[in-house]
Amino acid sequence: MCNKVTGLSDEANCYSEENLEFDPHAFLSTIGKGRNMMSFEKKKTVFAQGDSMDGLFFIQKGKVQLTVVSEVGKEATFGVLNEGDFFGGGGLAGQLHRMSSAIALTDCVLLHVEKKAMMDAMALQPKLSAMFLKYLLKRNIRYQDDLVDQLFNSSEKRLARVLLLMAQFGTAGVSEMSVPRLSQGALPEMVGTTRSRVSFFMNRFRKLGFIHYDFGDTLHVHSSLLNVVLRDDNGSATTPEFQNLTNRPSKSNEPPATRGVTPDKDRAKRPPLPSIERRRTKIASTEI
Repeated sequence: MCNKVTGLSDEANCYSEENLEFDPHAFLSTIGKGRNMMSFEKKKTVFAQGDSMDGLFFIQKGKVQLTVVSEVGKEATFGVLNEGDFFGGGGLAGQLHRMSSAIALTDCVLLHVEKKAMMDAMALQPKLSAMFLKYLLKRNIRYQDDLVDQLFNSSEKRLARVLLLMAQFGTAGVSEMSVPRLSQGALPEMVGTTRSRVSFFMNRFRKLGFIHYDFGDTLHVHSSLLNVVLRDDNGSATTPEFQNLTNRPSKSNEPPATRGVTPDKDRAKRPPLPSIERRRTKIASTEI
């Protein structure tokens, strides 16, 4: 089998000994021509917005925060990446400069792949091309989900979804995951709301046991936080604890009003799915 431990530069590490088939995971786990392992301490900058393109990165270990700064100096966080994610690949599409900054949220080990090495490997190895294309499609779906989330969901649901995504919710057999705590302004930027609303809902999640803090910079997210995302728009809850909370007077359940922010109750509602609409039409015609 491929040697993923020694990190030898021999290209044979990317092939199995039995049938010499190319292994994309070995290619992305070992050094070689155009591929180098790089270590970054927590809070260190991997690259800055405006830097020249020099290849892409594949996360071996750790978490990376992506940020962008506007022309007027406003900074926003638009993603937190985990092990197994690619980033900084705009050069493959012809970009000459970095459109965002990447910062290590934890101590990180990254594989840096030069543009030519990646392009040559994808041209020669269909398995690597298929793997990279699948990753890009999944990321595109994630961005579409983010847009729908911003358009139709309340800030409470958006915050819960961001925390679950950061904690890589869905890992088999894992009910609780830890994530590094972001800066005070990062979560509101990712959720698209104010600090006061994020603080209100974070305290609410903590009281319900959906999240809890360790000493230091670690935030633990429990899978039960999914109850917030799955809760119906009419306020019906999925657990007794959440039902008790929603039965309290509405004044205590709402964050303080903020000037210039659209109240959650006035946000656009998600349109019904076509299949549901067809089912309703069929039932109505049958009754007639």
